[in-house]
Amino acid sequence: MSNRKVPLVDGEYYHIYNRGNSKQKIFLDEADYKYFIKCLYCCNTYKGFRFQDDIVDRGIDAFDFNREEIIVCIGAWVLMPNHFHIYITTSHKSDLWKDEKRNRISEFMRKVATAYVKYFNAKYGRTGGLFEGKFKSVHVSKDNQAKYLFSYIHLNPIKIIDSRWKEYGIRDVKKTLKFLSNYKWSSYIDYIYPNYRKESKIIDIQNFPKYFSPIKDFNKEILDWIKFKEN
Repeated sequence: MSNRKVPLVDGEYYHIYNRGNSKQKIFLDEADYKYFIKCLYCCNTYKGFRFQDDIVDRGIDAFDFNREEIIVCIGAWVLMPNHFHIYITTSHKSDLWKDEKRNRISEFMRKVATAYVKYFNAKYGRTGGLFEGKFKSVHVSKDNQAKYLFSYIHLNPIKIIDSRWKEYGIRDVKKTLKFLSNYKWSSYIDYIYPNYRKESKIIDIQNFPKYFSPIKDFNKEILDWIKFKEN
């Protein structure tokens, strides 16, 4: 594995993101979003995982898969038509990782990408890479940066209904929050309505700063935090 400009250190926090080659869409229908989301959950395990063998052939719901110990902790995530964002750190609990040559975050992302690209290529009769090279990472080391990222990820879908909202602000807050509460492809719903859906199992906020949970007024906080600078 080539060296990264931003080293991925256990116990540190990172903004992980990637997009499709040439900005192409990586999610073409609802089933694609659902499959990637299931990969976020099922691939987060030290066990070997094959979707066909472990989920389809056994006839179980992906979110009932027994992961045992997890590799990483995910604090927030969002899927957009041609890219994704994840706020991530390594699990502080496990000592199962013994491979000093491989990083846990890289291993998790490798498993997710491999599973999803295999699915996507088979479904759409294509070959080769889907993503724009290896995933990108930004080290999150300051509170303001962390709060900005947390907001940025959850507010990212607003660009679907208002492409210039970051430049001019949110013009209709009520309409925007209603849109976000119905956008299924992010962890926003899991903070607004904890344990409302099985997808809430993806996030594990125990290893993230306490100000992320519980948040008394989630919407107010993320609208305030988006004003901070990421770097």
